[in-house]
Amino acid sequence: MMPAQGTDTRPPQDARTHAGSGPAALAAGILFGLGLALAQMIDPLKVLAFLDVSGRWDPSLMFVMGGAVLVAGVGFRLVLRRPRPLLDGRFRLPAELPLDRRLMAGAAIFGVGWGLAGYCPGPAIATLGLGNPESWWFVPAMLVGAGLERWQSRRARSAAPMAPARDTANS
Repeated sequence: MMPAQGTDTRPPQDARTHAGSGPAALAAGILFGLGLALAQMIDPLKVLAFLDVSGRWDPSLMFVMGGAVLVAGVGFRLVLRRPRPLLDGRFRLPAELPLDRRLMAGAAIFGVGWGLAGYCPGPAIATLGLGNPESWWFVPAMLVGAGLERWQSRRARSAAPMAPARDTANS
């Protein structure tokens, strides 16, 4: 059963926190950033060369992405065999929702932005520490865009009519 459109399926903030989750998230973020740097995914010229399939195409990032998909696939299969995660009471997997216009538009905007700037969110944040002036422009613009999307989603949810309650006594 899928949640109704516009329904926030995330648990309350206090249910998602655990004493060990902060240091674990920091360690995972550092490892992710190091992986991005090692794979040269924080270099926008390298990314743009990968996206330039009709010019001087550099396929090396395809191997990075393929390796990431392989590691994630194996990791998920192993971790989900456990009865619960190490730092939480239960697994919190995203709900399976259908492909809709908002998702497709967001993916298109993301792709255009990635193709124009050579950055996506992870590498852009990782390059802030390198003092790359492009990322100092890109990251605030990205945060403004994310904030506008969140504001628009909340506004749309509050304007949506509530579904009438079902009378189960007479069913």
